[in-house]
Amino acid sequence: MMEAHAQRSLLTVRDPGIDVLTDLALSASASAMWRVELDERTVTWAPEFPRMLGLPATAEQDIRRGLLQLVEPMTVAARNCPVWQDFDLEQRHQTPEGDAKWIRFLARSYGNGKTEGLLGIASDVTERHGSEQALNDLADRYRLLVDLSPDAICVHEAGKLVYVNPAALRFSGAPAAEHLLGRPITDFVDAGSVPEMLSRISSLTEPGATSDPTEVTLRRWDGGSLLVESVSVRTTWQGRPAFQVIMRDITAQKAAESALRYQAALVSHVSDAIIGTAADGTVTSWNPAAEAVYGHAEADAMGRPVGDLVGAPLDPAHILAQGGVVDAVHRSAAGATLAIRVSAAAMDGGYVLLCADETPRRRAERRYSTVVAALDEGVVVVGADGRVESANPAAQRILGLPASRMVGCAPTLLPLYDESGTCVPPSEYPSAKTRRTGRPHGPIVVRVQRPDGRSAWLSISCRPLDPEATPPSTVVTSFTDITERRAIGERLEHDATHDPLTGLANRTLVLRRLDAALGDPRRSGMICVLFIDLDKFKVINDSLGHGIGDKVLRIVGQRLRYCVRTSDLVGRLGGDEFAVVAFGTRGVEEIQALMAHLRDTLTQPITLDGRRLHVDSSTGIVTAGPGDERSAEDLIRDADVAMYQAKTRGRGRYEFFDVELRQRIQRELRLEQDLREALRDGQLWVAYQPVVDLRSGRTVAVEGLMRWQHPTQGAVPPGEFIPLAEESDLINHVGDYMLRTTTAEIAARRRRNGIDTRLTVNLSARQLDDATLVDTVRETLRTTGLDPGALCLEITESALVREPDAAAEVLTQLRALGVRLAIDDFGTGYSSLAQLWRLPLDTLKIDRSFVAGLGADDHKDAEAIVTSIVRMAHALGLTVIAEGVEHERQVTILRELGCDQAQGYYFGKPVSREELFDPVVHPGR
Repeated sequence: MMEAHAQRSLLTVRDPGIDVLTDLALSASASAMWRVELDERTVTWAPEFPRMLGLPATAEQDIRRGLLQLVEPMTVAARNCPVWQDFDLEQRHQTPEGDAKWIRFLARSYGNGKTEGLLGIASDVTERHGSEQALNDLADRYRLLVDLSPDAICVHEAGKLVYVNPAALRFSGAPAAEHLLGRPITDFVDAGSVPEMLSRISSLTEPGATSDPTEVTLRRWDGGSLLVESVSVRTTWQGRPAFQVIMRDITAQKAAESALRYQAALVSHVSDAIIGTAADGTVTSWNPAAEAVYGHAEADAMGRPVGDLVGAPLDPAHILAQGGVVDAVHRSAAGATLAIRVSAAAMDGGYVLLCADETPRRRAERRYSTVVAALDEGVVVVGADGRVESANPAAQRILGLPASRMVGCAPTLLPLYDESGTCVPPSEYPSAKTRRTGRPHGPIVVRVQRPDGRSAWLSISCRPLDPEATPPSTVVTSFTDITERRAIGERLEHDATHDPLTGLANRTLVLRRLDAALGDPRRSGMICVLFIDLDKFKVINDSLGHGIGDKVLRIVGQRLRYCVRTSDLVGRLGGDEFAVVAFGTRGVEEIQALMAHLRDTLTQPITLDGRRLHVDSSTGIVTAGPGDERSAEDLIRDADVAMYQAKTRGRGRYEFFDVELRQRIQRELRLEQDLREALRDGQLWVAYQPVVDLRSGRTVAVEGLMRWQHPTQGAVPPGEFIPLAEESDLINHVGDYMLRTTTAEIAARRRRNGIDTRLTVNLSARQLDDATLVDTVRETLRTTGLDPGALCLEITESALVREPDAAAEVLTQLRALGVRLAIDDFGTGYSSLAQLWRLPLDTLKIDRSFVAGLGADDHKDAEAIVTSIVRMAHALGLTVIAEGVEHERQVTILRELGCDQAQGYYFGKPVSREELFDPVVHPGR
């Protein structure tokens, strides 16, 4: 058995040596020595030790047992550690009277080769623990004070912001603290104030050093400015030197000073006490409001120290050093306590004090806070025995129970459910956990089932009534009814993910569901995305109005939803675009069957307001099997590309996506962007093809044809880049460039070479719609000096058919300028003789598809068609030009049929302007 006794000769133990005790004693104060021999189980202690444990010196067994329990972690560790190992342990001990004490044990092992025992010192560190707790409490209060401070407080380290309080964020006007943190502090100071600011900061060399208050112009986030009074304090941030800056908005103060300086006549009418003092603090002025607030007449106040009159020390210079505004407690002549906000300003060798009596306002604020807490938040007190002791009116209203039904009952009277719908066990109620542990809990969100059958969602917090009490203790449960707020949140969540018009999933939800499905490793089958675009829906909107259009969209959405499985997803992506996501499809046949069902449903007539409307769609289809690495955005994009292809090929159809389709679309997008740069970089040039008179064989005109020499892809065919230009806004720019370049070149050649060759230039349908076309042609002719009669503008037949009336008006205006007009590609646009007769045309060009058949055995009808066109054109007084002439047989036939002019590779390919006017010998001339 281990012996236990007290001995005063502990300092004389021979094994450890006095040096050991000296080392340990240097780390402790108010200590008691002790010793434990591990093998002989002997325990000794100094007389001071029992007092630490709160035990009498005679209770040796209790002392022995308490010491062994407290140092047990040391004795266990010492058996496995080398000799002369130091140990440091703090343990909580409860005295027989119930008081809690903290004891620190410092010890060193000793022995000969192996550890034989521990020699140590015990110190009562309860007071230090209390100090640490007080320090933590002080830190919390300081943190709260900084967060709630009306003054802006920030910290910058190494010249960059690392902390801003809410007031600093408000001063700066930035959307969030993240926009400020990490940025140089100089970004927010007027440039003129930066050198002085840096000098002021560099003078703060010692921790705690404080700069004098300085007025600084603060640069706000929105570009404005704010005048503040700034004080810098040398501090640390995460162990590194830093500076804390306190800024107070002195705009109001400046306004007050200005009012005092320039509107002194108003002083006697304001409700705040305005007091003037000399430099030594004696009163030099005392307005009527000061008499009312403090109860001293002006005659009695003059010449007296201001502190005597306000019932508290008042140093104007100190107030200015603190930023110019302080909150203080003053007393009236009758002894009443006053809550005063004091503003100080230096003026005329003294000070002006503005003392605002905020006593009624602060009293009203306290009363208001109490009323709000009592009305809006439920409060239930649960005693240590686990039964309800009280419930405020708000708790009764929220829970639907009178206090008489709750008091004396357990909180489990009403069942609680968590957000998953699981019933909360009684032991897990917040009140039960806090009562059991003594620690606060919450806030947590639960659903309570009221006696009337209604459910209410509550945000519950629970804390002990007395934090120092030993559990189980009385607890206070507070809760707020968040039922309406939660319902609003659920509605907002629904609105954020659903289309408000159709109620279908919106683009956000479609992408979210798609991403979730693509990332599910357990999925089987294919995911199929259908991108559906209604054909010619704009016609419905423009002709019948958006109201009818919205009804059509709702009906289409309903039909799509009824066509798919409940596990599939239907969404509206925007406008007249819909998406159908089918999960777990098994193959192309299943997808085609789904498409057939969708089209049959969509094409059923829609009857609205007595009208029968027919809707069709173009659909792009993309599939993703297991392991497909594309994202939801990728699938939507690819389905959109396939839909665009379906629409291009004639609408009312569907197309499956493939990689070549994407590459083609991407090439078109790249070419469109490159075409914009080509206009700027001079990559476009004009080739000219001769137009020959079939009777004389002479070149009477040239047609300007745009060519593009791409820097990396070489020559881009006109059939590829011209349609891109026509589908975008580039065609007008390209057309203007073409018109100005060709007219300038031909005008110069006509003057230089003395020739009368005419110029033919193509106009696109988009150019024909341009309101500035006529002015552009007029200005081009004027600046280049080309005779209007030498310019012929060609318009395709399809452009005339599209908007015949508008085209006729524009052509009439162009004809009035004196230019010649031609209809190009005749025979492909289905124009009528009546349309041609009404247009001011000069020339008709037969499409090359008819010319190609002349002289061929399998195109016997070509000659008859060309004959008819020539006769009709001549009847209308039009010159006829045949396009695409490639061999002599075609020339002979055209001459026999009475065709006037021709162009094609037989007469010459399109060439540059330098090659155009060189002598060229054509076969058959």
